[in-house]
Amino acid sequence: MDRIPILKLGDKLLVTIQVDFHDRVALALQEDLTEKILSAGAKGVLIDISALEMVDSFMGRVLGNIAKASRLLDCETVLVGMQPAIAITITELGIALQGIHTALNAEGGMALLERLIKAKSNRGRTANASKIAGRPPNLQRG
Repeated sequence: MDRIPILKLGDKLLVTIQVDFHDRVALALQEDLTEKILSAGAKGVLIDISALEMVDSFMGRVLGNIAKASRLLDCETVLVGMQPAIAITITELGIALQGIHTALNAEGGMALLERLIKAKSNRGRTANASKIAGRPPNLQRG
């Protein structure tokens, strides 16, 4: 069975789907990626689908599940390289890719991941400082 390689780049993981993305490969990717997020301590995942020519409802659900699982593991997900036909198909099928941020290409996706990770880190520090100060994290001094 084909497996999709998962590359570690600092605190991020890069997944480039270059093989026929059928159901078994999609499920294997979901399992492999969640395990790799934990073992690598990843804060972000970039999934490049620029080589995909089609996505069906099952594959769309798997991509959504990957994002949900990643979020539960404190990891952001960015999907890049979506072809117009795939975007139309996903919309027509009513697939909700909740929790998946998108960018046009890998460069833009990595920049977006950096911003998301930094924003999450800043929110964590603000909440921690508020907790130490004895006030709820979402209340401003005023």
